[in-house]
Amino acid sequence: MTAWTTGLTDIAGLVCVALFLAVMLLGLVVKVPRPGRDLRPLHALRRLRQAIFLTVESGQRLHVSLGRGLLMHQQMAVGMVGLRALERLVSMTAAGDRPTIVTAGTGPLGILSRSTLHSAYETHHWEERYRPTDARVTGLTPFAYAAGAGEVIATENVAANFFLGAFGPEVALLADQAAARGEFVAAGSDSVLAQAVLYAVAEEPLIGEEAFAAAAYLGAGGLHATSLIAEDVFRWLLIALMVGGALFKLVGGHP
Repeated sequence: MTAWTTGLTDIAGLVCVALFLAVMLLGLVVKVPRPGRDLRPLHALRRLRQAIFLTVESGQRLHVSLGRGLLMHQQMAVGMVGLRALERLVSMTAAGDRPTIVTAGTGPLGILSRSTLHSAYETHHWEERYRPTDARVTGLTPFAYAAGAGEVIATENVAANFFLGAFGPEVALLADQAAARGEFVAAGSDSVLAQAVLYAVAEEPLIGEEAFAAAAYLGAGGLHATSLIAEDVFRWLLIALMVGGALFKLVGGHP
């Protein structure tokens, strides 16, 4: 019985994933939603764009921190969103005097961030601006990572920071150090604990699913934007099922 139930659960999960992908592809065919017009505005990301333009004009740097996501773990989901956002942010800052610098807390994320930097520069034919040392693994434990990333904040002429990834309470050290130096901080995470910390110390925190929407709002591609529409569709379906189940029970049905 247990194996049969597990099999049904797996099938239901696959069906949900397939439906989600179908809605995303349908969105691409019909219309790609645009932030600010078809999608509600996110103040934090609008402020981030403004801070990036000011950073480029002043000849300073943007610091992107991708957290400590692990491969083959659910934490990597927000790390992948961070990598897609990084690609767009590099495009926005590559014309400046000082290129974007990236920090990560795991080896795989460090390798992927270096590859993302190289790909972004190559796409815009700015290969000569790529430097492998602009993507760094600053530590392999939470507080070693925070200490190393804090050193980047303090010594690399950083004016704006974007933290997007799997963090723990150590992210408070990064946000607090940046804020103490008068640097702009926008930050989001998949961790409820990190979100609570960031809400208190970050200038512009991303709460809940806003972290996963960051790449779409930065223009990372149509699939990212239509995924937000798919999320809304499934959200309304779940609400309808919950309300329908409650009404069914109220009128005498059995759950």
